[in-house]
Amino acid sequence: MQTRFSAALRLGTVSLLALSASLSLSSAQTNADEADEFRLDEVQVTAQRVTQNIQDVPISITTLSGDKLANISAGGADIRFLSARVPSVVAESSFGRSFPRFYIRGIGNTDFDLNSTQPVSLVYDDVPYENPILKGYPVFDIAQIEVLRGPQGSLFGRNTPGGIIKFDSVKPSEETSGYARVAYGRFNTVDVEAAFGTGLADGLSFRASGLYQRRDDYVDNAFTGTEDDFEGFEEFSGRLQLLAEPTDNTSLLINLHGRTGDSSARLFRANIIDQGQRGLGANFDRDVVSFDGLNDQELNAYGLNLTANWGITDAIELTYIFGFETADVSSRGDIDGGSGAAFLPTGSTPGFIPFPSESAGNVDDLDQFTHELRIAYDNGGPLRAQGGIFVFDEDVQITSESFNSLAPGNPLNGLAVRNQSTDSFGVFGSLTYDVTDQLTVSGGLRWTNDEKDFSVERFLSPFGAGPLGPITAAPEDDEISWDVSANYAVNPDVNLYTRIARGFRAPSVQGRLVFGNTVSVADSETVTSYEAGLKTELLDGRLRYNLSGFYYELEDQQLTSVGGTNNTVALFNADKGRGFGFEADIEAILFEGFTATAGLSYNDTEIRDEGLLIPTCGAPCTVLDPVDADGNAFVDGNPFPNAPEWIFNATARYAYPIQGGELFVFTDWAYKDDVNFFLYESIEFGEDGYFEGGLRVGYESDRGYTASAYVRNITGTDRLTGGIDFNNLTGFVNEPRIWGIELGYKF
Repeated sequence: MQTRFSAALRLGTVSLLALSASLSLSSAQTNADEADEFRLDEVQVTAQRVTQNIQDVPISITTLSGDKLANISAGGADIRFLSARVPSVVAESSFGRSFPRFYIRGIGNTDFDLNSTQPVSLVYDDVPYENPILKGYPVFDIAQIEVLRGPQGSLFGRNTPGGIIKFDSVKPSEETSGYARVAYGRFNTVDVEAAFGTGLADGLSFRASGLYQRRDDYVDNAFTGTEDDFEGFEEFSGRLQLLAEPTDNTSLLINLHGRTGDSSARLFRANIIDQGQRGLGANFDRDVVSFDGLNDQELNAYGLNLTANWGITDAIELTYIFGFETADVSSRGDIDGGSGAAFLPTGSTPGFIPFPSESAGNVDDLDQFTHELRIAYDNGGPLRAQGGIFVFDEDVQITSESFNSLAPGNPLNGLAVRNQSTDSFGVFGSLTYDVTDQLTVSGGLRWTNDEKDFSVERFLSPFGAGPLGPITAAPEDDEISWDVSANYAVNPDVNLYTRIARGFRAPSVQGRLVFGNTVSVADSETVTSYEAGLKTELLDGRLRYNLSGFYYELEDQQLTSVGGTNNTVALFNADKGRGFGFEADIEAILFEGFTATAGLSYNDTEIRDEGLLIPTCGAPCTVLDPVDADGNAFVDGNPFPNAPEWIFNATARYAYPIQGGELFVFTDWAYKDDVNFFLYESIEFGEDGYFEGGLRVGYESDRGYTASAYVRNITGTDRLTGGIDFNNLTGFVNEPRIWGIELGYKF
């Protein structure tokens, strides 16, 4: 294992050195006087709850903003556009636009249930979004996205063993600013985004922003004969912020936000995988399905944040952050992906479907409250400190339903209701000390207590079983998270860092009861991560490249068995899991008007539990793992699900100046390596590596106007992004090629 780790690090280093050499050759052709004129903008981040240059932060971080963010999110894309656009990051969903699942360095969760916990935390304007429904909040009017890889358990707390994706919206100011853009594309895709902010009075300002996205249905239903029946969506999101700054050392920011949406649910497609083969099979047709069940989704979510800052002295600042989020969602899907059943005289379409499956998951009510009180000390000397408390409270009620697709009107034939209450309390502190002008050391510690109260009751079973429950569970745990790091400035342009961190994911509970009779509980998962890196700025500020290598071990790794012969969701703890690899980020101005970025990551992950057995597919798949007498697979040594070894991404922008503005071309590409969808390995339920790319060409005037044409998934790549294994060889696929035009104005 150490040999593979060293080889991976050597490969990453060689790749960076090779690119650095090529950039150096390019720079030799540039007049030396131009070096000072063209420099990369300094990147400021708040990964450690204070504003810092990204090069000084001892964490593997990638940021997204500006043109790059605008282009990869074009064409009505939802938050899953982040997948493979950042080293070591994957995003996928079996639920649709409203329920993304994120993986960092292979650490994630395939659980599709509505009370699942994720080991990658999303923090939106300093408020953590815990429930997976909240994690799909649209991306608009964003100043910057920060991806923090590795455990972030000291300053951000629970459920961050994989890392954090941090969104910071543009804040109000007394300076008038804003923008508007309107895009129209294939399938009548409409994407409208706008923001406006200004001062209202001395010390009082506001900013309002909104996003409207829609797309027509374009997939036909062969069963009903209905054209353009699925894959459409319509969504509106908005944010209103008010900032009061009555004195130089006090401020209050009020943030009201919300979203509402109506769309197709995730489109499951029966038998689009051929037995014994990888990838899409002969039955796949992007424009046609054959559904005898309903397939739709509705979502509403609203929230209020308050952020208050008080500078008690020049050296001491007190911050209070309050967050309230509420949401409800209804999602119903034809899970078997087709029509009919094999036992009927009329058979099933397309291909063999042993039995029908149509179900729904509804969040009837979700309320999340968070409070954080933090005090920070910085008098300009060598010592800086932070400390505080964090309170999390969530209540969610979920209804699981099943329907009979073979009866007129698709009547309800299964019903269960879950209630879960989560209370978490944390106390944290961190210290940073400048030992010398070159060496800075940091350390943080956090104690967290986490409690859940869970109950579920079945009222109706599709299999004729009687009512059951209520069944209850109440897991509780205390955990200590910590991190220690050191940053050494070799010179003003080169920093070396090392970091050791421990994080955890709180206990999880699962039990739908519609299709099963048991409740499963997973104990806390902990991770210890070791990381070292290099951060550089070269060529007079025209080249920035950062490299990190890491190794981590998970104890009591929380895993989820999804689907399989039991058609249920079961939580359990594996003895261990481990991963190692590297990430590289590069950004460069190659010559006047031409900028480029590149990212590369390698992740080797492995489940370590010699006796761990997992139910395999109910569909006719080819299992590659050893199996026991009951057909369960031994998964010891398997990689984590949805954990590609290699991820590569790159962007390039060239601007040619003309009178009054510039013509520009922007392209972006991402590669995601082979993945398995489940804990067991099979030929069918996975996908080989593939590229997706985008292109935008246009004109930008000096007066703020833009006009452009764009294409997403420019090559029209069709690939599996997930599967359902309990019934037939069902899969779901990536987004189609989308092209369009866009007009914009910013001031």
